[in-house]
Amino acid sequence: MPEAYIVAAARTAGGRRKGALSGVHPADLGATVLDALIERSGMDPAGVDDVILGCVTQAGEQGSALARNVVLASSLPQSVPGVTIDRQCGSSQQALHFAAQAVMSGTQDVVIAAGVESMTRVPMGSNVALHEAAGLGVGPWPTSVQERFGVPAFNQFHGAQAIADKYGFTRESMDAYALASHRKAAEAIAAGHFDAEIVPVQTAAGLFARDEGVRADASLEALAGLKTLTEGGSLTAGNASQMTDGASGVMVANAAALKRFNLTPIARIVNMTVTAGDPVIMLEEPIPATRRALERAGMRLDEIDLFEVNEAFASIPMAWLQALGADPARLNVRGGAIALGHPLGASGTKLMTTLLHALASQGGRYGLQTMCEGGGIANVTIVERLA
Repeated sequence: MPEAYIVAAARTAGGRRKGALSGVHPADLGATVLDALIERSGMDPAGVDDVILGCVTQAGEQGSALARNVVLASSLPQSVPGVTIDRQCGSSQQALHFAAQAVMSGTQDVVIAAGVESMTRVPMGSNVALHEAAGLGVGPWPTSVQERFGVPAFNQFHGAQAIADKYGFTRESMDAYALASHRKAAEAIAAGHFDAEIVPVQTAAGLFARDEGVRADASLEALAGLKTLTEGGSLTAGNASQMTDGASGVMVANAAALKRFNLTPIARIVNMTVTAGDPVIMLEEPIPATRRALERAGMRLDEIDLFEVNEAFASIPMAWLQALGADPARLNVRGGAIALGHPLGASGTKLMTTLLHALASQGGRYGLQTMCEGGGIANVTIVERLA
């Protein structure tokens, strides 16, 4: 069977909403990553067949064929096409799947899968809210869908709280998980573990190359003082992911391209799975998706050296660990989105970049990444690190 290989992976540091990256146009942010992938791989930029870019809020500066604008803002020649996709939080992870499928089919040989999201310059949900404010349309869900599922809207906060309640997670246990995420991320920064994966971004204040949302001084006392997101709930801004600006990407190639362009693979794609389930509880789908991915790959969970499970809310990776009986010491070993941020459409290839670098530094072989996504969807990617 034809194989797909990752030959380069890079990400920007995460900028807090209205923080260090707030002055950077999202197309320029994405272009910085594309340029880094070309440099790190040694690839002839004219040989890139396509750029598949994930972005969730495709409006304003992120509208009007964002992927094409990212290409035009980069060092890639104008002959390289681009397409923007939205699978919610898994957008760039799905971009990786599409890129791998393209090179495995032989219809393309080298494809960049990337993602970008400026949650400062294009606020989350503004593509819907601005239309509603202008009196255009009734929103994403027609009456037929609302009646079928008995809800006026699908809400990620409701889903995350429902999962916390289902699995019996207390506010204290989720705060403890959040604190651990900050501590792991702070330790990784102090040890220089992120240096190799981060590409600096030029801003008006200088080069930005350090994740901005990590709180080395986080404490249970400070987390306990935060208000809950809903009355009577247990979720807070402290045990949920941070709104973040950022970009990330990976370059994917087939065996023919490795020889033609003299590329060195760093990982092989072992399995790509996407499943869908209950759109109301929404964020629990990584659990059955992981089971299916392992079954299709013919692997056991204990064969996987490291896991990246997106920390959209603390209850999501906690439920994943409990349901699958996974080893918590292998999960998000350098912290997750609670500390490092969740730049929506960029998070998929961001997590993959961190996973690949962590596997390399720890000498691990297999890694698994999964992402909960709006609408009750989940992607799972299993990779094998190549020495």
